[in-house]
Amino acid sequence: MLTGAQALIRALEHEGVEIMFGIPGGTVLPLYDALLECPIRVIGARHEQGAGHMAEGYAQATGRPGVVLATSGPGAANLVTPLLDAMMDSVPLVAITGQVASHKIGTDAFQEAPIVAITTPCTKASLLATAADDIATLVHEAFRIATTGRPGPVLLDVPTDLLAAPSTYSYPQSPTTESEPHDSRVGDRVVSLLESANRPVLLAGGGIIAAEAHQGLLALAEAATLPVVTTLKARGAFPDHHRLALGMPGMHGVYTATTALQHADLLVVIGARFDDRITANPEHFAPRARVVHIDIDPKEIGKVRVPEVAIVGDAGTILDRLLQAWGNRPPPDRREWLETLTGWKRRYPLSYVQDADGPIKPQYVIERLREKTKGEATIVTGVGQHQMWASQFGDFRRPRSFVTSGGLGTMGFAVPAAIGAKLGRPDDLVYVIDGDGSFQMTSQELTTAAIYGIPIKVAVLNNGGYGMVRQWQDLFYRGRRHGVDLHPTYPDLAAQARSMGCTAWRVDRPEDVAEAIDQSLVIDSGPVVVEFRVDPDEMVFPMVVAGGNNDDIALGAEDLQTLPQTRNRRVRAGSGPISDSSTEAAHTLFEVGRRGG
Repeated sequence: MLTGAQALIRALEHEGVEIMFGIPGGTVLPLYDALLECPIRVIGARHEQGAGHMAEGYAQATGRPGVVLATSGPGAANLVTPLLDAMMDSVPLVAITGQVASHKIGTDAFQEAPIVAITTPCTKASLLATAADDIATLVHEAFRIATTGRPGPVLLDVPTDLLAAPSTYSYPQSPTTESEPHDSRVGDRVVSLLESANRPVLLAGGGIIAAEAHQGLLALAEAATLPVVTTLKARGAFPDHHRLALGMPGMHGVYTATTALQHADLLVVIGARFDDRITANPEHFAPRARVVHIDIDPKEIGKVRVPEVAIVGDAGTILDRLLQAWGNRPPPDRREWLETLTGWKRRYPLSYVQDADGPIKPQYVIERLREKTKGEATIVTGVGQHQMWASQFGDFRRPRSFVTSGGLGTMGFAVPAAIGAKLGRPDDLVYVIDGDGSFQMTSQELTTAAIYGIPIKVAVLNNGGYGMVRQWQDLFYRGRRHGVDLHPTYPDLAAQARSMGCTAWRVDRPEDVAEAIDQSLVIDSGPVVVEFRVDPDEMVFPMVVAGGNNDDIALGAEDLQTLPQTRNRRVRAGSGPISDSSTEAAHTLFEVGRRGG
């Protein structure tokens, strides 16, 4: 006879779980005691949020579901952010939480929290075990839900008395599945659209990576000569060095990628959800394009943009069917479109100026890192300006090489996620690009990396503040900063990292950047942190104003002043109207987004 805890562990073993992340507490002590007798490795984090992000990083880097454990009450509540983050980014995650004893539920017992009710809106499912014999079945159900269809997080809450109670275990039979019927006319219609289009664009989202469909994406793009843009969550799904690669579009996307969408006459969207960071104002997004939308989640079809052709299904399966429908047709002649795109690339490249005497530009650090790692590292980022620069100036050639928080935009994601990524792919070089604000939210997890000897590398781009928020205050609120400036020296981030068991140092001069990265790459005994003091006034461009028009792309701060939506925002934010030299200037549209096409 097994206990409920032992049955739970047996179920985890059957699901192939080798590593979990968590923090013990009173209600999960029966589970932790039973874990001593099994081969599953449990990594002890310093905070449940960190443990949840570790599980996310593991899942993003491997494609396998991450597993996190937490006790009841505040322990379980601390998982809400990682669960919501995983929900937004379609990351398979299984969270197992302890609960007070069954007879105490609803009595406001010590460390009781209604975690199932709390997490229901931010998970695919939140389950409560009500009998010890049901625990194993619920574990298998949690994994099934997390990994089928659109991936996502599932929570299983188990009262502590059930973990200690007698239980049985039997592996459930695999449910029978039926393949989706395929209407060949849909494939024929898409092929017809591809053949007739003059300016097609393929928009690849994170669903490509979730479905392991990157080979099919590459094959279709080459067969039909389709330029490819990749969302933030799809970086690496299509190799950046490919002649058809345009990069990331949207608010801080590459000029050519954003403008290509605006001029496309056919937009094939695969595994993407028309996020507002990509579309800006949906009414003005890709106005000339007919849309084919392919997604595994039927709720995404028509949510933002009504497509001419909608296909619900697994991205890999659908891509295979489209390739079959394309057959042996020769690649279409799209020289005029490709020449236009090449012209935009040359005319509006990403740019910055690094002065020899400093200050260090954050883009310069990322470019040197890209050169030193030859595009082969797994890059993990926090959220903020550094995240955008990492996407812009990075070189991503394979799926799962860019691990980041997209939809929720969770600061503090990077360090714990990198720990999970490294444990999931121990042979990969895992390098964090973080900002000082994001870094300080979960930097305590460096202790976890040091104790377990996990050799992640961390580059902290320290600009002394919450850079992205500061950029918005400077641009749209008359430079009226409030709450965004952090002290550039306190804490001493390098000294703090050393106190947590890391090798760490600070870099202040541009000429020392390359050598610092070289040094970090040869240290494998444990975590390494390099703090780069970077220009606090550097901003992220290109930029499309939130809710604006993707035709209006600002390449610098001076370009924003002529955009009506920017001017209106600044008038509302300030204490009075802005004085202009002429009325005409107040109504001038910035036209750079329309040039060249």
